[in-house]
Amino acid sequence: MHGLLSRRRALGALCALSMAGPGAVLRARAAGLGRISLAVGARSAQPLRQLPLSVAEQLDFFRQEGLEVTTLEYANDLLALQALKQGVADVAAVGFEHALPLAAAPEGLRSLVLQTRVPQLALAVSTKALPAYRSVADLRRGRVGVAGFGALGHAMARVVLAQAGVDGAEVAFVAVGEGERAQAALRSGQVHALCHADAVLAPLEQQGEVRIVADARGLVGSQTVFGGTQPGTCLLAPAGFVQGRAAQAQALVHGLVHALKWLQTAEPADVVKHVPPSGLLAERSLYLAALARARDAMSPDGLMPEDAPRTALRTLAALNPALAVRQSDLARSFTQEFARKAKQKFSA
Repeated sequence: MHGLLSRRRALGALCALSMAGPGAVLRARAAGLGRISLAVGARSAQPLRQLPLSVAEQLDFFRQEGLEVTTLEYANDLLALQALKQGVADVAAVGFEHALPLAAAPEGLRSLVLQTRVPQLALAVSTKALPAYRSVADLRRGRVGVAGFGALGHAMARVVLAQAGVDGAEVAFVAVGEGERAQAALRSGQVHALCHADAVLAPLEQQGEVRIVADARGLVGSQTVFGGTQPGTCLLAPAGFVQGRAAQAQALVHGLVHALKWLQTAEPADVVKHVPPSGLLAERSLYLAALARARDAMSPDGLMPEDAPRTALRTLAALNPALAVRQSDLARSFTQEFARKAKQKFSA
């Protein structure tokens, strides 16, 4: 009798949820896996580098997998990583390069899933400061603005300069931050060039204030600059999270890969509907142009390309030649386990 009553109560609860609509069903399913906190770096300043994550949130893909995700916004990747290390967040949406210095540590960071397979950066020269610009060598004894010292844009600038025979010591690098601050640094003449994200450069390029001289915003251009696949943003988690909370990690990756799959066929109008223009890309035409460039920047399936970790390590060595990571440790900087299962589930 007691068992019969229990089954009746369970059936009654399911009926009530069905009558309440799909949202209630999803919330009930979400209770099974609980909640995680996700620290997001520089989304407001560089929205396209976190576009898959934004899509997954807007379309409720995480909740459909039974997971409640609370996002914590930070001005840059370093602050997001700090939140992760302090235990404020469980996972961080940041650049993959941040996993490499700690790859050998037992509790190092592991990439769960790749969002973008290029860094979506470009080196642009001021048309006002250098009107007679001919080649990258003209930046010798010039000032180059980067988001921050040690950031990927800083490393990219060093790589491009080295390819032109310019030693990094022959250029003054200036930390100009994000967004309008970076644009103001170029417009005021504080710097002669910027190595920065598309969101910062697109308005300047549209108005003829800069000339793009090295472009890593798309797949072909990025491979030309870095000599391989330079990974962009990913979801990084401590090894303990990967091992101890595998069900949550899998649900998180399922939601992200679902978004990557959706982005493969989504029309620009659909993207704008769910993730509208904002910040420096608030103008619709700018946003659509940047979105078109970002198409092949997105990972098709969340998997880490075979050459990507080695390329990332080589890029970081432009800033720190002493940085050395053994191949065995490099392989520990990411896991393909969760993305493979998600790829199969969504036929990505």
